[in-house]
Amino acid sequence: METARKPFQTFEEMEVYKQAREFRKHMYAVSRRLPAFEKFELASQIRRAAVSLTNNIAEGNGRWHFLDHIKFLLMARGSLQELLDDINVCEDENYLPFPEMAERKQHGYQVRKLINGYLRYLRDCKVSESLALHEVSAPYGDTDEELEDWLANLEFGSSNPINNLT
Repeated sequence: METARKPFQTFEEMEVYKQAREFRKHMYAVSRRLPAFEKFELASQIRRAAVSLTNNIAEGNGRWHFLDHIKFLLMARGSLQELLDDINVCEDENYLPFPEMAERKQHGYQVRKLINGYLRYLRDCKVSESLALHEVSAPYGDTDEELEDWLANLEFGSSNPINNLT
């Protein structure tokens, strides 16, 4: 019995990305409220880690081989862990109210659960089921001339030229 495959999702449609994006927005807000002397230290670190979180989820989604996808999700999870530690710094230094930091931390834990669940899904994919996550062989050869010939023969009408790759 064949199971129905889910349609391809862009990274923006994935719940893990949506929640990570919201978390990033909240962490940017935290960075703007830190003391002025933290502007180029902790605030900058928070912004870099927050962007790394969502960038790595997006980049992983763009990698068609599931092992590459996993690698980028692991990097996103590492950036999330950095942000959770940055929240601890904010708590330890009394930069922001504890209830707010506790709420941010809970949101971070929720994002981590989503990342871990997605990692489990990718790791559990059977080889036959994961073929959809692999890039197909390009129909053109290895030389510039072969690529030019292939591009010249594409129909750029109403159909998507990427569909011609199969």
